[in-house]
Order: sequence, then structure tokens, then C-alpha cells
Amino acid sequence: MRRLLLLWKTARRDLRVLWTALSHPDRPGWLIPVLGLVAVYALEPFNIAIPLLGLVDDAVLVPIVLHLIVLGLPVSLRSAAVR
Repeated sequence: MRRLLLLWKTARRDLRVLWTALSHPDRPGWLIPVLGLVAVYALEPFNIAIPLLGLVDDAVLVPIVLHLIVLGLPVSLRSAAVR
């Protein structure tokens, strides 16, 4: 349970960084389409697996993918977003 809470705290920080990065003029061109795909994945109503397993899947995979996106941002953009 602690790991899941830590994962969500990291996701909350990553969402703040990504929100700031979206409005930054030096954002990479791939950022908006990738975040759109993540949003579609998180909001899609049909789960391929068992419905309960699909919720757990979203609760774990979405924060991990958001963190990987933040790690893919240029360092200058990440540091500007953290400030």
C-alpha cells in the first residue's frame, strides 16, 4: 500500500511538471500527442481484462507512464517546471 501511495505522490508531482511543460514555449513536439494518448488510455471505458483488474491496471500504469514522460523532457524544461 505504501508503494502505491508513493507512486501517486510522484504522479501528482509529475502532473504539475507536465502541466507547466505544456505551456512552455520550448516543449517538445511529441508532448501533446503522447499526453493525449495517455488520457485516452486512462479514460477509455472498455477494459480488455477483467473490469476490476482494469482499474488496478490504470492505477499503476498511468503514473508510471507519466513519470517516464517527465524523464523524457529536456532537463532545462524539467528544472523550469519544478521552480
